[in-house]
Amino acid sequence: MRTFRARTTVLAAATTAALALTLTACGDDGTGTRSEGSAASDSATVAATAPKEAGSPKTADDAADTGTAGSTGSGTGTTRAAGATKSSGGSGTAGGTSAGAACTAEGLRITAERQDGPPYTHLTLSAENTSGARCEMREYPHIHFLDNARGIVPPVARSKPGAPVVLEPGQSAHVAVRMSEGGRKESTETVKEFTVTLKANGGGTAVVKSPAPEGLSVNPRKWATGYWTTELRNGADDF
Repeated sequence: MRTFRARTTVLAAATTAALALTLTACGDDGTGTRSEGSAASDSATVAATAPKEAGSPKTADDAADTGTAGSTGSGTGTTRAAGATKSSGGSGTAGGTSAGAACTAEGLRITAERQDGPPYTHLTLSAENTSGARCEMREYPHIHFLDNARGIVPPVARSKPGAPVVLEPGQSAHVAVRMSEGGRKESTETVKEFTVTLKANGGGTAVVKSPAPEGLSVNPRKWATGYWTTELRNGADDF
């Protein structure tokens, strides 16, 4: 009887110990099962994050959803606006040069020089921009060689330039002027100074002295003037 009881006691103790171990394994929060679950969760998080950091298509989709792509589009819009402003600024005249205000007699130094000869039949008028600012030479000079009753020197149409004549500070415009034909029997009058009016500009009048001490011989029937241009052109300014 004692041997049976002893065996029973030992068996019961062993069973109790095994049961305790089983319960302990199932209820442990800090080991095996939960640790593996936590590791699996962390691994999933890294796997979901890594493609975005690598710049995958998913990242582009996310950027579109959050408005990042729209922000890029806004930057492009700004670039267009800058381009439009530039284009608008360049549309003032041909070549993108702003014409500025009309030149005035006060802001010009107008001089005369005889061409060729003898006989001296032509003048070249030069107008240097001394104003310190860009300005536009418009139309042709209104020249009075004699008294106002004799009228102005008429312009030659083919001399009119196809684009605005814009002068930077220090730059000059020129115009060819025919005074006479130089014939021996031609009826001429002598002038030692004359006036140049910037009529189209509303820019006043300048008094120009003759480049020759003896004066200039002019014929009201033959005189003519070209339009202002930055340089004299063969053909257009030959008359």
